[in-house]
Amino acid sequence: MRVLVGGGTGFIGTALSQLLRARGHEVTLVSRKPGPGRITWEELAASGLPRCDAVVNLAGENILNPLRRWNETFQKEVLSSRLETTQLLAGAITKAPQPPQAWVLVTGVEGEAEPRTNTCRSTAAYYQPSLTAEYDEDSPGGNFDFFSNLVTKWEAAARLPGDSTRQVVVRSGVVLGRGGGAIGHMLLPFRLGLGGPIGSGHQFFPWIHVGDLAGILAHALEASHVQGVLNGVAPASATTNAEFAQALGAALGRPAFIPLPSAVVQAVFGRERAVMLLEGQKVVPRRTLAAGYRYSFPELRAALREVVA
Repeated sequence: MRVLVGGGTGFIGTALSQLLRARGHEVTLVSRKPGPGRITWEELAASGLPRCDAVVNLAGENILNPLRRWNETFQKEVLSSRLETTQLLAGAITKAPQPPQAWVLVTGVEGEAEPRTNTCRSTAAYYQPSLTAEYDEDSPGGNFDFFSNLVTKWEAAARLPGDSTRQVVVRSGVVLGRGGGAIGHMLLPFRLGLGGPIGSGHQFFPWIHVGDLAGILAHALEASHVQGVLNGVAPASATTNAEFAQALGAALGRPAFIPLPSAVVQAVFGRERAVMLLEGQKVVPRRTLAAGYRYSFPELRAALREVVA
């Protein structure tokens, strides 16, 4: 299979490309910079979709970049980095003389921005925060704040007319993996014994190992029966932030009891963005499991042991 991956030079895109190539597929990246095995977004806009069997889009500006102030300029960048790349790929698919068999979009809080960064995505962008509700792929959401409306617009931008191309949306949880993802920001304070829960720690923390996120995407590309929305979270993702902190501390052999106060999170990210870290949701991958995907890391402790090994 020939697979075109938009924004595939980051942490998640690298894992996906390696997995697809290991399975015998040919991968071409859409990137800001030209290079071997790549085309640029400008070339895509000018020349249209290259011949391919499937397309994946991972592109998007990192919303939780602590170095960027949450102002109107940055909000516009967040919107355009998701909507414009998605619209460009969707439009190219629609105009292609031989449309690809599958089109997969990954949505969430953070994106595969370039250059390569330690990023994570989260289903927090779509489902409303709750300490009691359980959400699956059919649950309502997408209409209660800036981020949920962003995901609604993002997923709408990906929709294609007709049914010649199979369409899949994967709403990813916080991505854990060696050398990147959420763990990239957490390891140092946890290794020093300074880790702990964020805010109250009671909020749910939907997570997924990067190997399983790449696996779900590969499954969505290869399995002709898979379509619609899939939650890219682990089956055991009914984990609170405090439980996650304790499990990470245990994997490192360090205590993890020092909380990061809500006021500090709000000061760094601003009140609107801080909600994504201070509040959470219990998200289950009902359709993902029903679609036949088998997780390599369904349990948190095993996932963390692999990440920190």
